[in-house]
Amino acid sequence: MNAVLDNLELVLRAFSYTVLLFLISGVLSLVFGTLLAAFRVGPIAVLSRAAAVYVTAIRNTPLLIILIFFRIAGPKVGINFNFIDIKIGDLTLNNLFAACVVGLTVYTSTFVCEAIRSGINAVPLGQAEAARAIGLPFSGAMREVILPQAFRASVPPVASVQIALLKNTTVAGALGVFEAFARMKSLINDDVASRNAIFLTFAVIFVVLVEVVSFGANRLERRWRIAR
Repeated sequence: MNAVLDNLELVLRAFSYTVLLFLISGVLSLVFGTLLAAFRVGPIAVLSRAAAVYVTAIRNTPLLIILIFFRIAGPKVGINFNFIDIKIGDLTLNNLFAACVVGLTVYTSTFVCEAIRSGINAVPLGQAEAARAIGLPFSGAMREVILPQAFRASVPPVASVQIALLKNTTVAGALGVFEAFARMKSLINDDVASRNAIFLTFAVIFVVLVEVVSFGANRLERRWRIAR
């Protein structure tokens, strides 16, 4: 435990990177995943098929390969994030951090898409027909009628995807972002005798973070259930 307390500032900074990776990627994956779901159920066949191919290809690709693409292969074909250089206190959000955010977003958005698509399928067909009957176009029916109900129905699967995202942030250490898992390995390498205490401390903090996300999802699900 002393190994963690003696390096408390570094540990807090590492978990700050973890939380930032989770929050930014989580919001972006929700937006992009919703757009993909709309494409998949939309009336334009080309967009629907393109979204289906994209989701299938990315979901079947290991996350680490996607992250390595944006970190190593991407810059060689002109995909880089060198323009990003943001300082937030002791935290530096640079091209490495941005590559991890993009990789996590690309990967997670496909699972969000499928979770929201399941919610869309749970909306009674009559709701869409009623929206069309009053003259709403597809975009209006999705925005005003279908997606609000789909979001309510898909809170549990979307929450599971976001919890998986929180744990997947540990892969970012392989690309050079000193998030929690990378810091844990560094502390263990520096003090092997305390490895059990270091491991347990980091594991407990991760459990607490996951419980916070679960608590928020449960509260949201309960509130929307009452509002129906």
